[in-house]
Amino acid sequence: MYWQVYLHKTGLVAELLLIKLMKRAKKLLEDGVSIGGSKNLLSFLTKGPNSFETNHLIAFAGLDDIDIMASMKAWQQHDDFVLSNLSQRLLNRDLLKIKIKNAPVDPEKIQPNKNWVKKNYDLSEDDANYFVFAGDISNQAYKSTDQVIKILRKNGKLIDVAKASDHFNIEALSSKVVKYYVCYPKESV
Repeated sequence: MYWQVYLHKTGLVAELLLIKLMKRAKKLLEDGVSIGGSKNLLSFLTKGPNSFETNHLIAFAGLDDIDIMASMKAWQQHDDFVLSNLSQRLLNRDLLKIKIKNAPVDPEKIQPNKNWVKKNYDLSEDDANYFVFAGDISNQAYKSTDQVIKILRKNGKLIDVAKASDHFNIEALSSKVVKYYVCYPKESV
């Protein structure tokens, strides 16, 4: 159930695109390019997640989905193709294609997609990495080492759910499942 809800392909690729978009915005700001957007979001992107200055924490606490949406709406008109295109893709729900695999993705297999992006979007190798990328996701439903769930019995004693469960496969929930993904534009090779 966890995989179908929290790691659904559409939700996963949207999240990955949003991460790529924020990384691009941060890179442009570091390069001195003005990108516009929400004051709170720009503060977060320029200071980074490890800044604990009071004004930065206040700006971070003020961040919400409206800041992201308003910034993306502004960025879709930006001169930077990567920032503009990623914003448009998210706003228009024109997401990248995502394939989930059981084994790591061979970088050579995604090179044709990268070459297509570089040629058709006139991008460098680094910029093509915003549109064609691979990685892994994992899920461990129950961590018996650091997240013990205890059940209170009628006699007042606490017992680990794994011991109290009638299910013989509770250990299966404790095993980590790793899947691999590759993302690329639908229109590429």
